[in-house]
Amino acid sequence: MSDYVNVTEIFGCDVFNDAVMEERLPKKVYKELKKTIEEGKELSLEVADVVAHEMKEWAIEKGATHYSHWFQPLTGVTAEKHDAFITAPKENGKVLMSFSGKELIKGESDASSFPSGGLRATFEARGYTAWDCTSPAFVRHDAAGGTLCIPTAFCSYTGEALDQKTPLLRSMEAINTQSLRLLRLFGNTTSKKVTPSVGAEQEYFLVDKEKWLQRKDLIYTGRTLFGAMPPKGQEMDDHYLGTIRQRISAYMKEVNEECWKLGVTAKTQHNEVAPAQHELAPIYAPVNIAADHNQIMMRILKKVASRHGMRCLLHEKPFAGVNGSGKHNNWSLTTDDGINLLDPGKTPHENIQFLLVLTCILKAVDTHADLLRESAADVGNDQRLGGNEAPPAVISVFLGEQLGDVLDQLISTGTATHSKKGTILETGVKTLPDFMKDATDRNRTSPFAFTGNKFEFRMVGSRDSISECNVVLNTIAAEAFKEACDRLEKADDFEMAVHDLIKEYAIDHQRIVFNGNGYAPEWAEEAKRRGLPNLPSMVDAIPALTTDKAVKLFEEFHVFTKTELESRAEIQYEIYAKAVNIEAKTMIDLATKQIIPAVVRYTTVLADSVNTVRAVGDIDVSVQLELLKKCSELLKTTNSAMKNLSDVVAKVSKIPEGRERAVYCKDIVCKAMTELRTPVDELEMLVDKSMWPMPSYGDLIFEV
Repeated sequence: MSDYVNVTEIFGCDVFNDAVMEERLPKKVYKELKKTIEEGKELSLEVADVVAHEMKEWAIEKGATHYSHWFQPLTGVTAEKHDAFITAPKENGKVLMSFSGKELIKGESDASSFPSGGLRATFEARGYTAWDCTSPAFVRHDAAGGTLCIPTAFCSYTGEALDQKTPLLRSMEAINTQSLRLLRLFGNTTSKKVTPSVGAEQEYFLVDKEKWLQRKDLIYTGRTLFGAMPPKGQEMDDHYLGTIRQRISAYMKEVNEECWKLGVTAKTQHNEVAPAQHELAPIYAPVNIAADHNQIMMRILKKVASRHGMRCLLHEKPFAGVNGSGKHNNWSLTTDDGINLLDPGKTPHENIQFLLVLTCILKAVDTHADLLRESAADVGNDQRLGGNEAPPAVISVFLGEQLGDVLDQLISTGTATHSKKGTILETGVKTLPDFMKDATDRNRTSPFAFTGNKFEFRMVGSRDSISECNVVLNTIAAEAFKEACDRLEKADDFEMAVHDLIKEYAIDHQRIVFNGNGYAPEWAEEAKRRGLPNLPSMVDAIPALTTDKAVKLFEEFHVFTKTELESRAEIQYEIYAKAVNIEAKTMIDLATKQIIPAVVRYTTVLADSVNTVRAVGDIDVSVQLELLKKCSELLKTTNSAMKNLSDVVAKVSKIPEGRERAVYCKDIVCKAMTELRTPVDELEMLVDKSMWPMPSYGDLIFEV
């Protein structure tokens, strides 16, 4: 790979994007396809045949031999089945390369082999993948050669969504319809489409591959289940935005190139707070494309790490005691003609349309805080949220000084008459240029923070698809917009009615606004007084999916049926129980086969040392004896805790699947895991490093 890269030349070179389609497709076919993409017009099979042929020809030129319907089942990762372009050999033994419109539009997969929450039984295997023509196909190059990947939705034979993309596309239709209604009320007759746009910042850790191979907990679970803190962690704040080491720079360079080739707009990269932690952020894209791009990015981060002798860890909390990783979901609403509905303008107090949008979103988040929290529920996130490194589990909205002041005016007087302005930044250094600072500060402790012209949902876990949280954001905003439009469209005096509605929403939902320190223990008490839900764990959050309120919301906008919601709740419980069970079994395996034997060897060495030294003469062996006693006591505690965990895990399979099993894992298994980890981490600080069976935290996070 050359040192110099011409980004403009390689960007999107492996993507069947709009420029490629316009160049290769007949004009009539191109126009028909654009209508489908932009207006949702049904695509005829004749048009699909032409598109499929040109897509195949382009992919073969890029080195592709196979195609795949690339989809996002409810496993947390993407799925694909590869089919070659070849047809059955002719009489002369030669084959043709073909790809039809039918093959492009529809694929089939075994739906019973993916999580379905009871929607598909083993004998009901049929499921379909359907082409999402709004997200461009791409050719991925790897050890298998070139593969044409076609972004698709995945549903059952009876039409239920079995993936992340289908409900996301449904929610996009809902927010588009209701946003256009709102815009028409304010006299906008030119905008034809409103699209949620998202920029998803991706945090990750890098560790040395050889050290990773010596940590079975990292291999099996993605996180360290044992590990004592090194003498230095992140206390000095010297890693955040620090100089990027050469090995990491080389890795980031290749990651960028891989992303750019696939049209992923990787833009900002830097060291994160924790040692060995980094971040990569793209430019905004329509939310379904942003979700696809984030999946592509995560795959690239992992693939390129292997080439550089490293492993990329995407777990939310790979190391206890240092910051975990999240994925900040920056969400905004943009029209096809460039209007951002979340742009307050220079005088927000006069921007009535913005104030209505803003207060509608406050209403949406306040009404459905439990759903928004559930959308970020993940096993790994349970160890991260509220840990002074990520937002607390209580949903609140940060508006900042400027909008907070406007809201206060609306609440107290019913009218906002002014907006706070940014002032000149005074550094006290004459040679530094003067510039205007923003009218408000940022708040990194808030789960849902307004940051200029967008909302940043900071709770999403680093491994998670961003689809789920955006399904919720789109749908709850659509509901709030619909209810506002239903009232305003009937109003005799629109200006008075919208003024009253903004004031009403501001007053009724002010409890959700909090501009203070979300990490402060006082906030939890204040949130309780305000009546805001506090859902500290994934198991606590899952019931939000199936409340009457949630069912009404999602069914009204055709995003989920009640059956689909119930199935997803069951899947979430199943995922939680399985993940915790795997972690517990891994701890037992490590304790039994590596840790206890290592401590036994070390105590034997200590005992031999005591006897050897005593044989020499009257020499003080109190240090050896004290160490031997301490290690032996901790060894006994470890063995007892390991047996207890084994007993606890043995009971998991006897507990009914679903919520009951998940609650047992949360309350009983996790507690037993902690009881085993505590003495083991103490032993790591006592046992000779050369005899400890696995690399330490210091080895993993400082020697990359």
